[in-house]
Amino acid sequence: MPLHQGGMRSWHVRPKFTSLSGSVHNCPAHSALDICGLHPAANEGLPLRDAYHEELDGISDKLVEMTRLVRSAMARAVTALLDADLRLAEEVISGDEHVNKIDAEIEETVFDLMARQQPVAGDLRMLITSLRMSGDLERMGDLAVHLAKTARRRHPESAVPPELQALVLEMGQIAERMIAKAGSVVASRDVDMGLELDADDDAMDRLHRKLFDRMLSPKWKYGVEPAVDISLAGRYFERFADHAVHVAENVVYLVTGQRAEEIQD
Repeated sequence: MPLHQGGMRSWHVRPKFTSLSGSVHNCPAHSALDICGLHPAANEGLPLRDAYHEELDGISDKLVEMTRLVRSAMARAVTALLDADLRLAEEVISGDEHVNKIDAEIEETVFDLMARQQPVAGDLRMLITSLRMSGDLERMGDLAVHLAKTARRRHPESAVPPELQALVLEMGQIAERMIAKAGSVVASRDVDMGLELDADDDAMDRLHRKLFDRMLSPKWKYGVEPAVDISLAGRYFERFADHAVHVAENVVYLVTGQRAEEIQD
């Protein structure tokens, strides 16, 4: 303990920070501004707790925005695939940059908060699940791009033979419904709705198998290249649905601290 003139000891009181979970943390005096999130460059003018709330809420808002962008990309990609719409295909491909940008922003914010705030319990779970959800949504955007690139590659012809168009359209509709529901789950943290996505995923799996049955039928008359395109498209839809389920399951874990399968059992 340093001594002032006259031999008196000076006492340094370290500032404390209370997280959203109610935990109290001591902040080292030499780095209190950085560790406790009071650095003047970040959230200038906001009280500590309010600034922390703002950043956590901002992550949730960005996740919801990602679901909206991915849903739009999937809808346009399906239309491009069925109608050989080159303009829509190009829009989906170029628009994926926005999804990637938000994903990178979420990752940067999460790592920054973990370094500065040292979150525990519910706050830490929120940050970890946000990283996972952001990654799933980014990959869903990539899958929409894959569909759009298939449409672009086959232009000016449709990549989907006439007798499979209704089936592919239904797969696209299920994909859109699942990402819309996942977005609602992220926004509302509705556990019951989150658990419903498993049933939607089962419907997508059934259509995926049906698609393969059609292509393996002796009646298939479109050759190898269209078969490859349709096989890949079916896989993209199936993986898109899986990622939507993962997003919902992460919300279930965030709210309950339990895995979705533990609750369903």
